[in-house]
Amino acid sequence: MIVRMIEVFFDCSSPWTYLAFANLRALAAELAVEIEWRPILVGGVFNTVNPSVYAQRADPVPAKARYMRKDLADWARHAGLRIKFPPTVFPVNSVKAMRACIALQPQGKLVDFAAATFEAYWSDDLDISQDEVLAQVCARAGVDPATVFEAIADPAIKDQLRANTEELIARGGFGSPTVFVGRDDMYFGNDRMPLIRDAVLRRR
Repeated sequence: MIVRMIEVFFDCSSPWTYLAFANLRALAAELAVEIEWRPILVGGVFNTVNPSVYAQRADPVPAKARYMRKDLADWARHAGLRIKFPPTVFPVNSVKAMRACIALQPQGKLVDFAAATFEAYWSDDLDISQDEVLAQVCARAGVDPATVFEAIADPAIKDQLRANTEELIARGGFGSPTVFVGRDDMYFGNDRMPLIRDAVLRRR
């Protein structure tokens, strides 16, 4: 029996979220649990509760920045993903992509679209804030671009993305990916997979 126990607040603009997106899906399949995907706008989270991110980007510690790139490459190799920092646009405005994830969720296409979005930005250096790129992402995900563009202009979709972001903040989150097990046990980051696995098994 499939049980919904893992809840994931995520934004495709984060490489660590790309890793978690892949690793959590494998973990959920192993444990026979469903994932409830909760698209957010991580910039809204940073603006409200974690503005130190911007200071770190503006004045990074060189040794830490070099190690972060190595760490990301190591994790990507481990996960079988091709991830590189986009040389042209970083950070990226992901609002349209995240609205699209919400719009496609009822159709069961959120995972396909998010996977294509992650790949376009973090593997292919495509600017996912641009409509022509999002149209390519739609094609990769097997969804109709016209329907997606109409949906992301819907005030109800905009409101849902805002509500998800505000809910994460209210529940103590400060970035992406944030994972809840059983709705009250929070984990942050891709490297928490062993702890998430243990938490799911304890809940059983």
